[in-house]
Amino acid sequence: MAHRRRCGQPGGARYRPPLYGPGRRVLVGQREDSGWARRFVRALPAVLIAGGVAFDQLTPSAFTAAPFFVAAPVIAAPLFSYRATLITGIIAVLAVVGLHGYDDTSAKASAVTELITVVTVSVVALIINRVIRVSGEELASARVVAETAQRAVLPVPSERIAGLHIAARYEAAQAGTFIGGDLFAVQDTPYGVRLVIGDVRGKGLGAVEAVAVVIGAFREAAEQEVTIEQVAQRLERALTREGVRREGLDAFEGFTTAALAEIPRSDQGLIRLLNRGHPEPLLLYADGGIHLLTPADPALPLGLADLAAWPDRADETEFPPGATLLLYTDGLSEARNAQGAFYEPQERLRGRIFPGPDELLTAVTDDVRLHTGGRSTDDMALLAVGRPGQGQPDRRRTVEIIHREQHDP
Repeated sequence: MAHRRRCGQPGGARYRPPLYGPGRRVLVGQREDSGWARRFVRALPAVLIAGGVAFDQLTPSAFTAAPFFVAAPVIAAPLFSYRATLITGIIAVLAVVGLHGYDDTSAKASAVTELITVVTVSVVALIINRVIRVSGEELASARVVAETAQRAVLPVPSERIAGLHIAARYEAAQAGTFIGGDLFAVQDTPYGVRLVIGDVRGKGLGAVEAVAVVIGAFREAAEQEVTIEQVAQRLERALTREGVRREGLDAFEGFTTAALAEIPRSDQGLIRLLNRGHPEPLLLYADGGIHLLTPADPALPLGLADLAAWPDRADETEFPPGATLLLYTDGLSEARNAQGAFYEPQERLRGRIFPGPDELLTAVTDDVRLHTGGRSTDDMALLAVGRPGQGQPDRRRTVEIIHREQHDP
């Protein structure tokens, strides 16, 4: 029997500026000056060659402009194509030849040495360019494989399941990383829509293996088990079997924090939530109110049954039309800014209204980047489920973020 806990919609939410909207959108890894910096770097080889010519003409003959001409093809190598790097090297060589011809110093030993140096460095730049291009192609291929593996392990759920609006995100802390220890899954079952979000202890391939075990066990158990408590026990047993075949510390201390939810098919407007040591989900109401779904009976994470055991008990919470359930991993709640302050999703989201789950997750991920300055140190998984209100359209991605003007009493 699930423990029943009805939660009313908190009112009187205080207005705060929108997380994003016109003029507030923050994209991945972008800063306002990034476009200018990129253009400057790409223009640098030409600037160096022009600067070398000016330096040669404005200084006595004892000074050499060779460093300018040597640097131009070296900088072009990682930035431009093979052809552009070749042209840069040729222009640098011609500039050296032309300047010494103009000064009638071509026969001097220093001029010959300078020319040989620029030619040699230009050839080396071409080799560097070729190596970088080949490595880039291999890296791109590896990223495609990694992305395919992520989609196989963590398939993106459908946007609409059993009348619910669904959105999911996986935000890697390290650029170019596609998969880690965070997980989520959504399953439409005879007992309702069931969800899981979790965070596996550890990093690397071991964590990825545990993610695959949890996701596989969840998909099977969600279809077969009558209650969400029984689903959690199936996951517990799956992780126990996984721990037996592991070696070292993971064999004894491997665990997974997880939150499991069930939204019954009947029109009761309920969420059954079972928390196994995971950050507490949030329920966002249509009026901007927000409720932290704290479990009535705290429980240990999955995989720690040897330390303590007690019956799992799910809490039931009202899920009214227009509300959105937000589940997340600690990559969100433990994101820090430059002063070391944690990101507090409950405070940041209070009083805000979003057209749907996808817009909510976009706003949250953008706001986390704004909070951390793009310096997140942990992966972040987000899962949002919205129950449509009266007359709410199926797809609302083109609707702008809105907020209701509210003031402190």
